[in-house]
Amino acid sequence: MTELLKFSAQPKLRKPTLVIGWESDTARLGERVTDYLINSLEAQPFCEIDPVEFFPLGGVVIENDIVQFPQSTFYACREHNLVIFRSAVPRYEWHKFLNLIADVAQEYCHVKEIYAVGGMISMAAHTAPRESWATFSSAKIKKALSAYQLAREMDFETPPGSRPTLNSYLLWIAKNREIPAANLWVPVPFYLMTGEDPTAQKKALEFLDKRLELGLDYSAIDTGIKQQNEKLRRLRLSSEEIDGSLRKLESNQRLSEEEHENLVKGIGDFLRKRNN
Repeated sequence: MTELLKFSAQPKLRKPTLVIGWESDTARLGERVTDYLINSLEAQPFCEIDPVEFFPLGGVVIENDIVQFPQSTFYACREHNLVIFRSAVPRYEWHKFLNLIADVAQEYCHVKEIYAVGGMISMAAHTAPRESWATFSSAKIKKALSAYQLAREMDFETPPGSRPTLNSYLLWIAKNREIPAANLWVPVPFYLMTGEDPTAQKKALEFLDKRLELGLDYSAIDTGIKQQNEKLRRLRLSSEEIDGSLRKLESNQRLSEEEHENLVKGIGDFLRKRNN
């Protein structure tokens, strides 16, 4: 199976941490967090997973006559002893794909822990405080992260006939290999799920920054937060309907199905026009 791993370098790391983010996540959260880390820390690629067994040919994009295959790339930052994995979500062979990630983590990099970042759809307004939570591969790492107030005492079982999330599957594989791992979930307002949520991005980055002592510069993301909040403020001033729905959410009131749909469409259309 290792023939599917294409190494371009062998970084010299000392029991690093692995951070994982997926493209097309809720509000592109995992993708944006890993991009921020890669760019801010000047991480360098060192290994790719061959896409041939995991992605359909129909998913290939052609730009300027050049085929763009789905990318599943490992990056290393020696200064901060960090490995970052950024990937499209595989369509096939999840078990095989996730075990390849675990092979790189365990056999080549000897990682000490894994964090996967994901967005969780929330019914709260964007003005509400964000409280991240996590699921853990073991009681030991849950205890180790207790100071970050990520734990939520909850019980959940995947409904019969449903498939676990990719990050949950990853946690199971990490547990079987005795790699300490946690899935970090950050709430994203439902009306931002198809766009972007810089506030959620910063929340995830703040945890990683504090845990791994990365010394991140938040100036760019703070600008993004300020700009998006200002756009939403102006939209509220121009639309009584949007403002009324957001006020209901801020008061912990439920929206009707029509209000829900109109809020998603209204905010989504507005932000897309403003971003173009």
